[in-house]
Formats: sequence, C-alpha cells, structure tokens
Amino acid sequence: MKRNPQSGERLRPIDLARGHGLSTQAVRNYEEAGILPAADRTPSGYRTYTPRHAGALRAFLALVPGHGHPTATLIMRAVNEGAADHAFHLIDESHAQLLDDRRTLRAVEGALRDLEPATPSEPDPAAGAGNAGTFIGPLAGKLGIRPATLRKWEGAGLVNPERDPLTGYRVYDEADVRDARLTHQLRRGGYLLEQIAPLIAQVRSAGGLEPMEAALDDWRGRLSARGRAMLTGAAELDGYLRRRG
Repeated sequence: MKRNPQSGERLRPIDLARGHGLSTQAVRNYEEAGILPAADRTPSGYRTYTPRHAGALRAFLALVPGHGHPTATLIMRAVNEGAADHAFHLIDESHAQLLDDRRTLRAVEGALRDLEPATPSEPDPAAGAGNAGTFIGPLAGKLGIRPATLRKWEGAGLVNPERDPLTGYRVYDEADVRDARLTHQLRRGGYLLEQIAPLIAQVRSAGGLEPMEAALDDWRGRLSARGRAMLTGAAELDGYLRRRG
C-alpha cells in the first residue's frame, strides 16, 4: 500500500526519499544536519517520520535554489530550533545580496553604455607620436587615474600593453585602451579586480564588446530566476511554519 504523507501515518526514510528523488542516506543526513526535526525511533531503533518532516523537506528543497544549500540549511536549522527570527535574518541577508548583485549588474550595463567605441577617423588625444599607440602617462591622465593604477591592472592581467623596443615604455594599443576604459568603469561600479578579469577575457576572446550583451542577458536571467526561487521558497517555508504552529 502506498503511503500518503498527508494521512498522518508514520513514514519511513524511503517514503520521504522517493517523493523527491533522494536517497535514504540523504534524508538521514538532512536530519543530522538539523534540516529535518529529529525523528522518532521504533523499539528496534528504526527512524520514523511524519508529515511534519515531509513539510520540512519540501521547504528546504524549495529554499535551496534561491538561497543556496549552506544558507538553506542554516534557515531550516534555525526554524527547527525555534529561532524563527534568526531564520528571517538569514533570508533578509540573501535578499540584500540579490539586491547588491542587481546593482552590480546595472553598474556593468552602465559601464558598457559609457564605452563609445573609438572610430579610426578620430585621433586619440592620449596617443603618443604618430598615433601608433598610447603611453601610460597620457592614458592615465585621460582616465583620471594614476599610472601606478594602470600598472596594477597590468599585473592583474586586465591590460596587456606592448613595450616599445627602443625605450621600453609601455604602449597601449586600441584594444588595451578599450580594456582600460572598461576596467575603469567597472571599478567605479564597485567591481573587484578578480571579478573584472573574466569579463575582460570574454571581451578579448570575441574581439570586442558584443559578447558582453549575451553574458549580461544570461546574468539578468539568472538573477530573475533566483528572485522567483526565493518567492517559492518563502511560500513553502511559510506553510511549514504554519503547520508547526
């Protein structure tokens, strides 16, 4: 006879596991982690669960996509320990992080809008003699930063200027100037150098800024999916809290 989690009967680990494509060991691990309330034991020592445990499992699995496994674990552990306010604090922190990620996305989008591609007919006022490239001083002045900052960006792999064979001076070509400008905009948006590096790599791999549009669309979609997942998780958690009383 198939067991129904809503019937109030006792449930075995396998009854919880089957409904969610989990192993019985995963269910036991969740209990040990505090994600599920402690199970009762039969006289022979076997675990028995109830619809309350099924509700806890549903809530946890719904929380994971929006908050991540570690935070979802902490949320459920707090709820099961009677510390609902701490669980709400953890949820608030996740929402704050999502908001911060959205702000970062907007900063990147703004950086790209501010990067107007230079045309061959427009000489670069920061370029050296013959307009064959740009030296570090003029480029730093154009961006409003110190030459030491450009050297730091070079050390992080964000710009890769060639060296003049006669003088040894750094010479920034059009692609280097583009990368420096993009880095500058992203730094103003609060990005760390290690966060900028993969974006610069994407721009270089395709030879321009166009691939960033697809990357930003994907990023925007993932943030939206995370926001919706948080709503789903909140609904399941609310249901679990109501059933707990």
